[in-house]
Amino acid sequence: MKTVKDYIRTIPDFPHKGILFRDVTTLFSDPRGLRLAVDQMLHPYAGMRIDKVVGLEARGFILGGAIAHQLSVGFVPIRKKGKLPGPTLGESYTLEYGKAEVEIHEDAIAGGERILLVDDLLATGGTAEAGIKLIERLGGTIMGCAFIVDLPELGGRARLEGMGMEVHALCEFEGT
Repeated sequence: MKTVKDYIRTIPDFPHKGILFRDVTTLFSDPRGLRLAVDQMLHPYAGMRIDKVVGLEARGFILGGAIAHQLSVGFVPIRKKGKLPGPTLGESYTLEYGKAEVEIHEDAIAGGERILLVDDLLATGGTAEAGIKLIERLGGTIMGCAFIVDLPELGGRARLEGMGMEVHALCEFEGT
């Protein structure tokens, strides 16, 4: 029987030389693979009250929508700066070669709502940390952070756990 990791292909030297890109589009394009990933991402939160699923741009939207549907709850996108049409809150974070900013609609989360944060890959944790800060600024309580892939050498899990977050990843890959 195939595991989630079996559906993910590795593309060397993308987007830069020396990078091993973990491509989840092969997982998403296979109906069994996608179902397996969504079911396994949901499993740790079975029986827990979740009010909304928040997905990080862009592959977190695919997962977040499917997970929100399974939970019968709403979905909230966290997008790159300038992509949301209504009033937003923003949070900057550091990239390898500079800074970036993500935003959420000011009215996306009500105080006390219980949130599941999802994305495809956890590397350094910068984007997830920015998302967590936005959710908390709106008064949301984060019940967990779920990812398909963890790249442990880059320290994202430790970063998020250091913030008191529960982190769940379906598989790990060594290298960057």
